[in-house]
Amino acid sequence: MAPDTDGPAATAFPRELLTGYRGYLENAHRANRPDYERLALYGQQPEVMVVSCCDSRVTPEGIFNAGPGELFVVRNVANLVPPYAPDNDYHSTSAALEFAVQALKVRHIVVMGHGQCGGVKAFLNQDAAPLSPGDFIGKWMTLLEPAAEFRCLKIERDDDPQLALEYAGVRQSLVNLRSFPCVRILEEKGRLSLHGAWFDIGSGELRLLDPRTDRFHTASTLPDPASAR
Repeated sequence: MAPDTDGPAATAFPRELLTGYRGYLENAHRANRPDYERLALYGQQPEVMVVSCCDSRVTPEGIFNAGPGELFVVRNVANLVPPYAPDNDYHSTSAALEFAVQALKVRHIVVMGHGQCGGVKAFLNQDAAPLSPGDFIGKWMTLLEPAAEFRCLKIERDDDPQLALEYAGVRQSLVNLRSFPCVRILEEKGRLSLHGAWFDIGSGELRLLDPRTDRFHTASTLPDPASAR
């Protein structure tokens, strides 16, 4: 029987992905094949977990110039970490966090927000059209409510409400991270460090949260970690 050629075009695997895969196989994979073989044989041992937005313009591996096996990345809408809630619901981000901390034993967790985040913009403009007409994003974005109420600095909100809430979402996610017993205990023992960051898509600027002041500063203005050794 002849195959049906009248089916929807969506059944064809995207051609651009196959082209990209061939380039990856011939260049990146071939050049780093020993590393990939080692990772396949011995497993992953990343020291850093990054919680980032699933925005296609924000790629943690690219931003931090990380190779395979160096970062354990979790991406979701608006780079949010929910609070600890051990119930019978599905918790993708919490499950990934649990695996990174308890199984992989990462040493650092970075929550990285970014400029012009669509989820944050939708939260700020709730009277406008929703981010999507589906069933899940609206509920997910309620995680920003405590951030908007308690983590927005007035000086930032008066200057740029969108940016202020992008910052606040990172701060709130760090608070929520510490609600997980496995995270809190390891941080108290000095075996795990939490960090906040924010990335500007257009300029490429990276800003880091200073835990002493709770303010964000351009990474280039902060002390070089190597110089502090």
